[in-house]
Amino acid sequence: MRRNLLVAMSIGALALSLSACNDPEDTKTVAQSYGAAPALPPPEHSLIPTVDIATPNPWPAGTKPMAANGMAVNAFATGLDHPRTVYVLPNGDVLVAESNAPPKPDDGKGIKGFIYKQAQKWAGAGVPSANRITLLRDADGDGVAETRSIFLKDLNSPFGMLLVGNDFYVADSDAIMRFPYHEGDTKIDAAGVKLTELPAGTINHHWTKDLTASPDGSKLYATVGSNSNVGENGVEAEANRAAVLEVDRQSGEWRVFASGLRNPNGPSWNPQTGELWVTVNERDELGNDLVPDYMTSVKDGGFYGWPYSYFGQHVDSRVDPQRPDLVAKAIVPDYALGAHTASLGLTFNTGNLFPQDMAGGAFIGQHGSWNRKPRSGYKVIFVPFANGKPAGPPRDILTGFLNDKGEAQGRPVGVRIAKDGALLVADDIGNTVWRVTPATHSAAK
Repeated sequence: MRRNLLVAMSIGALALSLSACNDPEDTKTVAQSYGAAPALPPPEHSLIPTVDIATPNPWPAGTKPMAANGMAVNAFATGLDHPRTVYVLPNGDVLVAESNAPPKPDDGKGIKGFIYKQAQKWAGAGVPSANRITLLRDADGDGVAETRSIFLKDLNSPFGMLLVGNDFYVADSDAIMRFPYHEGDTKIDAAGVKLTELPAGTINHHWTKDLTASPDGSKLYATVGSNSNVGENGVEAEANRAAVLEVDRQSGEWRVFASGLRNPNGPSWNPQTGELWVTVNERDELGNDLVPDYMTSVKDGGFYGWPYSYFGQHVDSRVDPQRPDLVAKAIVPDYALGAHTASLGLTFNTGNLFPQDMAGGAFIGQHGSWNRKPRSGYKVIFVPFANGKPAGPPRDILTGFLNDKGEAQGRPVGVRIAKDGALLVADDIGNTVWRVTPATHSAAK
């Protein structure tokens, strides 16, 4: 009887959230939830999570996101199937992982799990996974891909992609696969070889697995998200999760490189320091302005708090048992990216196309909140860097993903620098890859 009542209350709360308009004035704490020293309000606790979903309504014909002043944006490719990440091959071809979550029969049980599942469906994340990688080629250099082909198919919720020499790697939701590649290939027909399994299973709450390689190509680094919000599925379910794994490229053997990272993505090398950086989705259900997502350098052996603490030594009292010994070791992240922004994409500006004051800075794709009111994220931002560290407030690069009715016309995910220095953005609701350049360098109109 109690369960039925709670379900009814939860559905009612969802309906109220979905029918309510956003508060026209967001709190000043939004700006304070970015940067190296964000303002962290006291935690709030509630039986029913906040749900404020932007209903998908993909871009009407002829429309596109709004580029920042001095920037231009055009559709590099449209008509894709839930594009999540992009990767640029040495010859300039662009690969797009068209993907969504694999079956997760044991994820999202209970009242809060039910709410989470419904939220994801209504946010546009409930579509089947295409399980393929598509190749896009812009042979004439006009900023629009005129040809496309299925590069790889029959994958298992692919996300991370990586080329090392003639070996092409794909991070599926449960393994790293290796395929042969030769420059100019438009498809791969050869069967893949499993380099190593990755933590997965029937929960696989954060299913995305992202990839990069060490500068010498001997190691791969794979990101693995947690199996829960704050460890509610038990410590056994979190083995080798919420972590960056270092994988030997020859043997497939791996070890935990850094841990305590709730849902890391976008592994990228800082061009000024050589450090590995990631974006991290932090925990939910502590209030609208807690906890900020962040980007940070990750140190070998470093622990970053999850689930026992956040943003350093701020203890999460919900976790049982507590681990004060680990909290004492928790490293403070480098730069907060706003609460519940779902910052998934990260790439450093290693090209020469954008202005000099953007050299070496970071572009971040913010997929957008589902559990914050007013909403946050739903944009692409840029964080300037100096001397290898973030140096100033974020700048909006692409906005307008929410229309004037609060509907999601698109949701940015992966970001990558193209061979010509342009920024490519995967938009999984808009089924588009966007191309951003300085306005004076825009080849496509």
